[in-house]
Amino acid sequence: MKVKVQTLDAKSGGDLELNDEIFGVEPRADILHRVVTWQLVNRRAPARAARERSDVARTGKKFGRQKGGGTARHGDRRAPIFIGGGKAHGPRARVFSASLNKKVRALGLKMALSSKALGGQLIVVDNLDLKDGKTKELKAKLGGLNLGKSALVIDGDALNVGFARASSNLGNVDLLPAVGANVYDIMRCETLVLTKAAVERLEARFNG
Repeated sequence: MKVKVQTLDAKSGGDLELNDEIFGVEPRADILHRVVTWQLVNRRAPARAARERSDVARTGKKFGRQKGGGTARHGDRRAPIFIGGGKAHGPRARVFSASLNKKVRALGLKMALSSKALGGQLIVVDNLDLKDGKTKELKAKLGGLNLGKSALVIDGDALNVGFARASSNLGNVDLLPAVGANVYDIMRCETLVLTKAAVERLEARFNG
């Protein structure tokens, strides 16, 4: 698959041949769903357990007489009906995690990249160099690329410092290194922007 390379000024930067085994795979909704679900499950924080009546540090001494008090026959103050007592049927400590085969995860990333390429939502730029690293300058340049409502920009092994500084104030632009490319972030954005270094790194990631 051949795509046109652009500069940040939306000028022509030549052509680039993309590997069809990575950017030309027919997307499958079930594979993408499995990978996104796996990512979101593993992103959940552990659940903290509540203290039940056996965990509360209160006296176990019977605080009232059995009869004649005009109240229920309670044994101690750790009962859930009292302030400071234990929680009735509280949450248990849980760790949320899921496993997914490496081949399925790799296939899901290929399909995510391919869905953007086949849908015309992939832009390849030469580099992310900015003269002054200013947000105003970057916003003017990105206006010519027609990024849509949101964009994910993936660079090579190291992020461009000037671009990272300038894009940090743009709420609709996210920046990741190539090693951080993942299905959820790619599918969540409207437009995917790859540098030439990112394309080389992603292809080496699958071929290595």
